[in-house]
This record gives sequence, structure tokens and C-alpha cells, in this order.
Amino acid sequence: MTDRKAEPKRSIEVEGAGLLAKIKELAAEASVSRVRVIEPDGDVAVDIPLPVGAIAGGAVVLAAPVLAVIGAIAAFASKVRIEIVTTEDTTKTGN
Repeated sequence: MTDRKAEPKRSIEVEGAGLLAKIKELAAEASVSRVRVIEPDGDVAVDIPLPVGAIAGGAVVLAAPVLAVIGAIAAFASKVRIEIVTTEDTTKTGN
């Protein structure tokens, strides 16, 4: 039986100007299930779930309101932290 487990794997710091490009890059990774943008003061600015099928024809499809929020964060923040949550397949074996 296969079980999918989501857990934070890593966080990276990016400049505000490169925020949208980095999120699109992460969304294209098959194992990334969620991206959280964390402001310098530690507050979660936006939590973006990336469901299976978020990629259509090689282009990342994100809702316009999400893009607007990310753009606003990028305009006002010099640096933000991105927390990347990945989904791994784990196989359960019974004895």
C-alpha cells in the first residue's frame, strides 16, 4: 500500500524581485505540494497549495488572486523566506 506524506523539507531565502519566478519554478517540481511565503517578521504571507495537475502543458497555472498577492509581496519585501513542503511516497509493508 502506498501512502503519501507531506512534510516540510527545506526553506530558502529569496529577494523580492525573484519571488514569483522561484514560486513558478517550485510549482513545476512534481514533489512540491505546498509553498509558504514567510515575511521577514515570521508571519506567513501566503500559503499556496499546489495540487497534482497544477502544471498544464508545461506552464504553471496559478490563480490571478494568488499572483497578485505574490506580486505585492515581491514589491514591498526585500527578502522573504519560502518554505517548501514536498510529498513523498512511502510504502507500508505488513509483517
